Amino acid sequence: MKTDEQLIAACMEGDDAAWSALIERYKNLVYSVPVKYRMPREDAADIFQSVWVELYTELKNLRNAGAVRGWLLTVATHKCYQWKKRRELVDPNADGGRDSVSDTRMLYPQWKEELEREQMLREAVESLPPRCRRMVEMLFFQSPPLPYAEVARQLGLAEGSIGFIRGRCLTKLRKALQEMGF
Repeated sequence: MKTDEQLIAACMEGDDAAWSALIERYKNLVYSVPVKYRMPREDAADIFQSVWVELYTELKNLRNAGAVRGWLLTVATHKCYQWKKRRELVDPNADGGRDSVSDTRMLYPQWKEELEREQMLREAVESLPPRCRRMVEMLFFQSPPLPYAEVARQLGLAEGSIGFIRGRCLTKLRKALQEMGF
């Protein structure tokens, strides 16, 4: 798995695969910001696209490529804040009197920490060996979670081994999260 610095450097050299990898790594982070603002799906998609266009145009101006996660989060939040502000100017009762612009602005530090932790979790899961990653996703990221029998079938394992392997995978995940400062 390449570092953010490596991906940004490759993007600046015109590497389309690096650009795709960067988007894949942070797509959920960027999209989670409009979700927090309770944006309609179409507006959230516009914000998502706008953030990536801005990053593309600002690649050469990034002072610290290793801080791209924070940059994306800040830009997405700013764009969502501006969207909400414009919306409230047009219709002050757009949210039925709840979640005013000032209210969401005050929540930004809390949201930022929460979204960064979610991103760390995604990256830690991505760093797991393929079988562990699939198992964690099937058991913990699907709603409803798959029963052990189905997980065993899909992974080609004995059903009785799922609990043991799950424990080893969670230990690897815990270690990866600790290394990331989670």
